[in-house]
Amino acid sequence: MNIFETEIKAKSILNNPSPKELRELAKKDEITTEFGSASYTTKINSRSAKFTEIIFDKPTPQQEETISKVMEYLKTKDLIMIERTMCRSKEIALGCRYYVTKEFSRIAYGWGETLFPKTKDNPFGGNAQGKPDMTTIDIPEWPERKVLVHAGLKKTFILGTDYTGEVKKSFLRLGMWIAKQKGWLGFHAGSKELIVTGSDGKLVSKGVLLFGLSGTGKTTLTCHHHFLKGEETVKIRQDDVVFLKDTGYCIGTEDNFYMKTEGLSPTQDPLLYKAVTAPHAVLENVWVDKATGKVDFTNYQVTSNGRAIVRRKDMGYTDDAIDIPYANILVFIFRRADIMPPVAKLSLEQAAAFFMLGESVETSAGDPTQAGKQKRVVGTNPFIIGPEEDEGNIFYNILKKRGDIEVYVMNTGKVGGAEGAKIGVVDSANIIKHIAKGDIKWKEDPDWHYQVPEQVPDMDAKKFEPRNYYKPEEYGKLVAALKAERKDWLNTFKGLKQEIKDSIK
Repeated sequence: MNIFETEIKAKSILNNPSPKELRELAKKDEITTEFGSASYTTKINSRSAKFTEIIFDKPTPQQEETISKVMEYLKTKDLIMIERTMCRSKEIALGCRYYVTKEFSRIAYGWGETLFPKTKDNPFGGNAQGKPDMTTIDIPEWPERKVLVHAGLKKTFILGTDYTGEVKKSFLRLGMWIAKQKGWLGFHAGSKELIVTGSDGKLVSKGVLLFGLSGTGKTTLTCHHHFLKGEETVKIRQDDVVFLKDTGYCIGTEDNFYMKTEGLSPTQDPLLYKAVTAPHAVLENVWVDKATGKVDFTNYQVTSNGRAIVRRKDMGYTDDAIDIPYANILVFIFRRADIMPPVAKLSLEQAAAFFMLGESVETSAGDPTQAGKQKRVVGTNPFIIGPEEDEGNIFYNILKKRGDIEVYVMNTGKVGGAEGAKIGVVDSANIIKHIAKGDIKWKEDPDWHYQVPEQVPDMDAKKFEPRNYYKPEEYGKLVAALKAERKDWLNTFKGLKQEIKDSIK
């Protein structure tokens, strides 16, 4: 028998305590905020990507030895077990079972708020015997930091980290793997619908997916109202992971959001600020005065990767739905500071290429020691299981099958280097609105052969023209260097379709 299949045996197991009971159990770790919400500080405050191992079949001897020691250790421990459901679709409802040592009940409290509870109307998922689709065993106090993921058995062991985001991603990672077995694609993307007036003067609903690594502005733009008023409005669906079917239908996964709090303010981020300051929110690694409970989202003494688990219904522009009937618009959010325009419209082949390029910068959510450095992550999704080129090929096939899905790449950094033009949230939100309305005037970029904006309502497009910030010779060298870099990256994926690689000309 595979050691990952060993039954959990513990000194005791507290089954499915309520959120109220979990918060009470975690009282020893809580600082109560001025809003009445719970705030906690963790020892580890980012994901353990470098310590994660994916297993498809038989574990290595070292992995078997580790799990054997874990199983023996659990026999001496009191555990908490809670069960939640991922997705609310009739086509998929995944049962998630989570075990954690009792002294870390705060993690169970936080993670439990992200998914849906078991109810008669919202079944647990799993099979007829009530077994879970996915299981995570969490021992934060383990002396070695390690995350072991068995893709075949849909089971994860999290060792030596008390970061709630690790638990959240353990289930979403396997959820995306399950979706891929169905021929769908799991995306690290936010989702929303924009109801806008089209070129014919009639209201139209456009489903939008926003891809991006933590810290690039994905959550900010997902949870933005785009200054729409009256009959024109926004419906916020998801913030982190969605499953796209080849029909264009987009399935949501989570009930609530686990979002960065860095620099949040009531004026710049009114929707997010409202949710984060609600009494139901669960704050993690946010600066809170122990004496008064006063919260300061601009104080990074704990970490710049402060987080909050918030209820969608506290945010505004939300309803009970988490799915999108059709994903009309896909936006890859990159963050650069050189020759990349604020937005470009891509061909199908270019769309698949930029999916594979996944350009961004490292943030405190990933590897704090490398924050600010350029990086590439396929699909802007650090949680892909299996060959990454398979994801690019599947994505390309879905785009070709649908034919009418528009794909864009958006830069939320700067144009023209350190002294160039900063692309603000207002600029990006405005661009997305007008993409949905269909009233941007496009032209072809002679170097990249994608479409760039010539005119954008309510925005000075010339301000963000990269060529304006460089001498012709310098600009030409930057283009040549970036093209070579991108081609080299795409050529590392031997199984990627050639037409995708050839789209970077």
